[in-house]
Amino acid sequence: MIDFRYHIVSLISVFLALAVGIALGAGPLKETIGDTLTGQVKVLRAEKDSLRSSLDASTAELADTNSYVAAAAPGLLAGALTDRRVAVVALGELSKDDEAAIEAQITAAGGSVSARVTVATAWTDPNLSSFRQALVENLSDYVSPVPASGAGLETELAEALAQGLTRFDPAKPDALAEPASILLDLLSSGDNPLITLADPVASPADAIVVVAPRLAAAGSSVTPAPQADKDTTAARVAILRAAQDRSAGAVLADGPRVDGDLTSVILADSGLASSLTTVSSTGTIAGQVSLALALNARIGGVNGHYGFGKDEVTMPVRVTLRPVDRTPQSVADTPVQPDAPRATGATPGTNG
Repeated sequence: MIDFRYHIVSLISVFLALAVGIALGAGPLKETIGDTLTGQVKVLRAEKDSLRSSLDASTAELADTNSYVAAAAPGLLAGALTDRRVAVVALGELSKDDEAAIEAQITAAGGSVSARVTVATAWTDPNLSSFRQALVENLSDYVSPVPASGAGLETELAEALAQGLTRFDPAKPDALAEPASILLDLLSSGDNPLITLADPVASPADAIVVVAPRLAAAGSSVTPAPQADKDTTAARVAILRAAQDRSAGAVLADGPRVDGDLTSVILADSGLASSLTTVSSTGTIAGQVSLALALNARIGGVNGHYGFGKDEVTMPVRVTLRPVDRTPQSVADTPVQPDAPRATGATPGTNG
């Protein structure tokens, strides 16, 4: 059993060690310790200054590069999307700056924005699956062609959205078909709307840009979107596939390449990668210019993946598109919507 004398000895040892430390630090080791600490501080300050200089140089170089790309963009994009109407579908809340930047390059390429759509959380909320199933039954009366039997709830919803944005009246090619308007109304109304529309949609889209929520890269100051679960990711892919099937061309506008981003999901699936076009880092001017060029290429039948990450190429190859043909047609001369080609340069089986 430990007795009182043990405690006394322990306390004496502690005070002796403290006294020796103070004596050495204030005496023979004072200058050595001080010089060592001073030297380490000087080294750390020099490293900090060097890192700061490198960061300032990199920041200045990046700013110069962005300025160059911004200045070159009008020449690169001029006429790439002439007369094409583009619907922008955000798969979550999109910042005003990101929205304006994407639209600016579409406009610079000669296109216009026909619709601004935000997919609400109700689209994938597991607690609203019964509601979505009931809604699909109402939507089916206005969808043509209908998805294949057993296509799945998310595919049926995605098909309704894509047709709502692109389906047109053959006799009035500049007007949205009545069933398309009804589809958008059903999707955007009620207590749990699946989409929100920034403005009423009057004109059908030739092409669609699908904007993924931006996941922040390491060290980024951007507030990241939450990581999507498997079902949400599948629903987002379904929207992109339907957008491609029902338009002249669709492109995914994604953020930086990080684990779990939608571009990586698509690239990991050979079937998706061969049929869907993606552009990463569309929060940068380079990505935004590439987005407009990628849409030009996709309308012209060229599929690709653009950016600076794995399995991506730096820049799309621009395609010369034929003028858009919006000649009114009689119903008797027009195939069932929305399969009839409308904008030239479209791939087979689309309505663009």
